[in-house]
Amino acid sequence: MRPRSTSMASVLAIALLPLLVTPGVPEEATEALRPLLHFTPAKNFMNDPNGLVHLDGEYHLFYQHNPEGDRWGHMSWGHAVSRDLLSWEHLPLALREEGGVMVFSGSAVVDAENTSGLCEGAPPRSCLVAIWTGHGHDKQTQNLAVSLDRGRTWRKYPGNPVIDLGREDNRDPKVFWHEPTRRWVMVTVLAGERKLRFFSSTDLKRWETLSDFGPAGATGGAWECPDLFPLPVDGNPGEVKWVLDVDLNPGGRVGGSGAQYFVGTFDGRTFAKDNPPDRTLWVD
Repeated sequence: MRPRSTSMASVLAIALLPLLVTPGVPEEATEALRPLLHFTPAKNFMNDPNGLVHLDGEYHLFYQHNPEGDRWGHMSWGHAVSRDLLSWEHLPLALREEGGVMVFSGSAVVDAENTSGLCEGAPPRSCLVAIWTGHGHDKQTQNLAVSLDRGRTWRKYPGNPVIDLGREDNRDPKVFWHEPTRRWVMVTVLAGERKLRFFSSTDLKRWETLSDFGPAGATGGAWECPDLFPLPVDGNPGEVKWVLDVDLNPGGRVGGSGAQYFVGTFDGRTFAKDNPPDRTLWVD
C-alpha cells in the first residue's frame, strides 16, 4: 500500500482554511508566506526582540527594526502589544535612529515606584522605561527613554547617555529590579573581550560598576544579548539558582550564532558559576 502524497500547497491550504473563514482573524494570518504564530512586522528588516515586558494586561514586544528597508541598517525599535502572545497590535515606531545614533538592543522595565523620578504625571506614578544601546560616533553607550502612556509614545531622557565607557563594544543592557538590595541591576556585554559587566543603580540614571564575569565557556565569537534571572530548583522556592545567558556570534555549537548559559549564584554584585570548568552548557 502506497502512502498518500500531499503537496505543501495542499497542507498550507488546509492549515489556513479555518483562518480564512473565521471572523476577526488578523489580515496577516491569511498571507500564505507569513508565519501564523511567529511575530513579523508588516514590512522591512527585523531581528533581536527587545524590552519584553508586561503592564496592565498587555505584553509589549519591541524589536530591532529598519523602518527604511529590508536590510540591516538605521536600527530603531519597532513595537507591538498583545494580550495573549498570539495576536498582536502593531504600534508606531517606539525609538528611532537620530543624529547618527542607531538604537541597538536593550530591555524595558516597569518603574512601579517611580524610582527614576521620570514617571511624574503617569497615574499611579509608574511608567515604562526603555534601556537601550546607542550606536554611533565610534562608540556604544547606554541610554534611557520613558513612556507615560503605556508605551504609546516615548521621549528620550535628556541626560543620555547614562553609561559611557568610551568603547565600541559595550552593549545590550538587560535591566531588572533586585529586591534583596533594593536596586536596579544592569548586565551588558564587553563583546570583544568575551566579558559581561554588572552595574547597579537606585534611580536608573546614575550607575555604579559592580563586577565583571568572563571569559568563560564558549568564546569563539563576540558575546551579545545577556540575560540574568533566578529560577527555583525543581520548583522549590527555598532553593534558587541564578541563570546567566549569553549569546555569541559566530561560535555556535553547529556553526553560526549560538547561546550558552551558566548556572550559579548572584548576590547583587557578583555572579559565581557552578558550571563544570570543562563543559559548555548550550541553549537548545
